Formats: sequence, structure tokens, C-alpha cells
Amino acid sequence: MNEKTINIARKFKGRLISIDLIHVRLKNGRKARREIVRHPGAVAALCRRPDGKFVFVRQFRKPLERNILEIVAGTREPGESPAVCARREILEETGYKAVLLRRLGSIYSAPGFCDERIEIYFAEVIPSVIKGRADHDEDISVFCFDARKIEIMLASGKIIDAKTLAAWTLYKHRRGNK
Repeated sequence: MNEKTINIARKFKGRLISIDLIHVRLKNGRKARREIVRHPGAVAALCRRPDGKFVFVRQFRKPLERNILEIVAGTREPGESPAVCARREILEETGYKAVLLRRLGSIYSAPGFCDERIEIYFAEVIPSVIKGRADHDEDISVFCFDARKIEIMLASGKIIDAKTLAAWTLYKHRRGNK
């Protein structure tokens, strides 16, 4: 291990995240501090309808002060498996039901200061007879695009969300190897 933890102080505990201030000793003997955002983990799902179109959501992201297009995603509830969370989030955010769910991989959203791990899935979806309902603090719009349109939006910088970029890359890589 390159850094030895000297002490940890919890500086904030919220509904979704907590923040720890950690003092460490480096391999060279110097001391340093680390500010770490603790996150319970999340899932993201690249959803495709039977007609081949992919389901995206648009929502306002306060840290960016703008709406962005992204794939379905959400935070795992305590004790909830990633697959169960993915199915729940797909229904809640889009009104679609996952009929096939395949894990593509996982990413760490910002490992320099955050331990959030996002499990990424590919889902074949169909409209659900049960209506999904987004969380009370979410205002989500659903959009569907073919692969060509997604490639154009990626190339032009219209899609900027890291988990969406990672999911598309993993999906294309896995699809190419089958």
C-alpha cells in the first residue's frame, strides 16, 4: 500500500453521500490529506427497444446547471442487488420493463475523490403495463434514438455524461465480440 491511513474524520453525512477527511502517510514518509466522497453504489442501463431504438432520459443536473441526455441510472438501495436496482430504475424512469438484462461491466465515476462504483447493464426493454414513476425530486423526459443518431450526438458533444459514454463503449465492444 502506498498510503497509510493515520485518521479519518466524517465531515458530512447526507441522504445520498458522506464525506470523509482522511490524513495519510505517503510511502516517502510525508503526510497528506484526502477528501473522499462516499457513495453506496449505483447502476446504469443502456436500454434498447424491440424496434432497435435506444432509450435515453433527459434531466436537469444542478451541478452543471443544465439538462443533459443520459442513460437510465440510479443509486442502489441498502441490500439491493445491482440487477434488481437496474430493473427498478428502468421502470421508474422510463415506463419500460427489462425482459433481458446483461451486465456489461463497471466503472468508478471519479476515483480521485469518490468511491462510487457504477454497475453498467444492457437491457432489452418493452413497454410495461405497470406505469413507472420517477422519484419525487426528479423531472425526467424520455427520448429514443437509433444507433446512428447516438453516434452523431457523441461526435458533436451533445452527450457528455461519463456513464453513458462508458456504457456505449462497453456495449459496442461486447457486441463486436459476439
